[in-house]
Amino acid sequence: MQKIKDIININPDNNYTLTWKHHIVFWFVYFLFTTFRWGSYFNDYVYSFKTTLIGFAMHMSLCYFNIYYLMPRFIYRRKYSLYILSVLASLFIVVLAKFYLTYLLISHNVWPEGPEVTTTLTLNYAIEMMLGELYVMAFVSGIKVTLDWLRQQKRLADVEKLQLETELRFLKTQMSPHFFFNTLNNIYSLSVEQSPNTSKIILKLSELMRYLLYETNMHRQSLIKEIICLQNYLDLERIRYGSLLKINMNISGEIEDKEIAPMLLLAFTENAFKHGAKKNVGKVEINIDFNVTGKFLYFRITNPVPAPNNEKKIKDTPGGIGIGNVKKRLELSYNKDDYDLDIGVDHNQYTVDLKIKV
Repeated sequence: MQKIKDIININPDNNYTLTWKHHIVFWFVYFLFTTFRWGSYFNDYVYSFKTTLIGFAMHMSLCYFNIYYLMPRFIYRRKYSLYILSVLASLFIVVLAKFYLTYLLISHNVWPEGPEVTTTLTLNYAIEMMLGELYVMAFVSGIKVTLDWLRQQKRLADVEKLQLETELRFLKTQMSPHFFFNTLNNIYSLSVEQSPNTSKIILKLSELMRYLLYETNMHRQSLIKEIICLQNYLDLERIRYGSLLKINMNISGEIEDKEIAPMLLLAFTENAFKHGAKKNVGKVEINIDFNVTGKFLYFRITNPVPAPNNEKKIKDTPGGIGIGNVKKRLELSYNKDDYDLDIGVDHNQYTVDLKIKV
């Protein structure tokens, strides 16, 4: 199908619409082809030119009548029987007109060099002429059907793309309020305790807000910026939990010039704190590993399984967007072969392993 696009030289942004220049070129080429074809057959190119000229206007009229009236009225409404009858009737009318025009114009008085013309319209002669008209009509109809199919495919692709972009935008807007809601709760808790860290956490939050509001609207974001965003979030949590929280973060491999869908890693990290640090009593350890190998980032984050008394609270926590949101964003943002997500429990640790193309 790409070859067809190249041959007709139509830009997809132009909705596969033929311009008047395409029509002129097509009919000019057709006229030359028919003239030389019959000129070679009769060994008389002047005669071929004149006879082709007679039928040329009728060729064009029949083709345009078919693609702009008969096909939309019958084919696209699945009225195939009426279409066939209409085509046969149109062909017969054109053949009848051509027959009498040829009889009047190709005569000893007007074109004496022409051969003796048939004066009787027989069934066999009519069928032969109808078949001659039909091949041009079928060729033009094929172009019309192909262009209509391409336009339909483009419309479907545009609709699907719009739906995916809308859904992806919706998922991202879900995540940002969820994150800010949790962080504002943290600030409120610190202010109630009159913690000296309140001003620091507000400053960190403003940096995060600037990034999330103004730098996450693109399809891909720099991996380095995403890691910096993650580090700012971790700083917020360190301020909040103090000595009760231990974060081990390791980065290996070449992270420069790598890109990733924005906010994915933040969502996994926020989820680890929500179900790890927040749901456990005492000191909590969270491990985060980044390893870039080749074209892929291997991301792992682990957090402790919540204490038994707090397990039910995980399901009952209001406002949570959860891993389901992230999975949906992965499906919308990446091909199936470009990522692999594994979430499980091992030795009282929740583990998220993400392999993703960067």
